[in-house]
Amino acid sequence: MTRSRATDVNVCGVTAAIAVIDGKWKTALLWALESGPHRPGELRRRLPGLSEKVLTHALREMETDGLVHREVHDVLPLKTVYSLTGFGRELAEALGPLADWGHRRLDRLAATQEQLAL
Repeated sequence: MTRSRATDVNVCGVTAAIAVIDGKWKTALLWALESGPHRPGELRRRLPGLSEKVLTHALREMETDGLVHREVHDVLPLKTVYSLTGFGRELAEALGPLADWGHRRLDRLAATQEQLAL
């Protein structure tokens, strides 16, 4: 899905929502930030395999979309902290039922695989 869909007012609501969370890491970042503000290094440790470049890119897009707030503290070395905005918390809550459905799907897949193994 292209980034332009995130700002296209002529798409359905589901497409507009998916456009903002499209990508491998954004839903994981939403999940991590639900527990509170985090520095970029903390986010990378919580999400193994996430490179600094991809993290920075995803957080910038999420900030542009109004999902995260970036706060830079004027200390040396600079301290940057990311947190969910109210809009980001709303999205995380809206994704809760979808996550529940996903877990039920995974449970069904596991049960089917167990039956096939018998």
